Amino acid sequence: MRGIRGKVAIVTGGGQGIGEAEALRLASEGAAVAVFDKNGEQADQTVAKIRAVGGEGRGYAVDVADRMAVQKAVAGVADALGAPLLLVNNAGIIRDNLLFKMTDSDWDSVMSTHLKGSFLVSQAVQRYMVDARYGKIVNTSSTSALGNRGQANYAAAKAGIQGFTKTLAIELGPFNINVNAVAPGFIDTAMTRSTAERMGLDPEVLKSAAAGQIPLGRIGVPEDIAGVVAFLLSEDAAYVTGQVLYVRGGP
Repeated sequence: MRGIRGKVAIVTGGGQGIGEAEALRLASEGAAVAVFDKNGEQADQTVAKIRAVGGEGRGYAVDVADRMAVQKAVAGVADALGAPLLLVNNAGIIRDNLLFKMTDSDWDSVMSTHLKGSFLVSQAVQRYMVDARYGKIVNTSSTSALGNRGQANYAAAKAGIQGFTKTLAIELGPFNINVNAVAPGFIDTAMTRSTAERMGLDPEVLKSAAAGQIPLGRIGVPEDIAGVVAFLLSEDAAYVTGQVLYVRGGP
């Protein structure tokens, strides 16, 4: 896609699932990709896949909720690869529980990873974008932002990301920086499989039941999200900002 080749991209939570697919897609489009993940080994595994097909990538073990770690990693990316002008805030965790069972730790850890993490990485990267008068940020929300039983913490964080996205679009627009969000529906990842197990269900049964309620008749795969993210980071989306695009196989 136009405008990705030759750029430096950061993908948080890029060690597996949707983040891994996003990193691989951006590398295939010609970006040099910095893969951030709290699990450094998983980040390196994604980088190995990027390099195996001739792409350029570097892995960084980063807790996105840690300001100093984020600042150090972003500076390292700028030194090693160049100014990061593309950013995908994808890092996330789940700590599902009903409200009366939810602990402070359940709440705080989800908020810190999703909301604070997106804030800290965006804040660290935006100065390079402002200097260049160019940048693209895609944040990761979810259909759970509309409400989902057992996910008061996750739903609140994902709804917050939508407001965060729209505010950044207003603040950064004058510097030619586009900020959008994707909101995936049911995507086949380790996270959704762990949700099934938490519910005491066979993951295949849960996937089949979900597919039956989706107009397109199937659940999503990480590559479905990666393609949309690549579009939003490209010049084909140059006049799109402040939007939340639901990627869920139907209304």
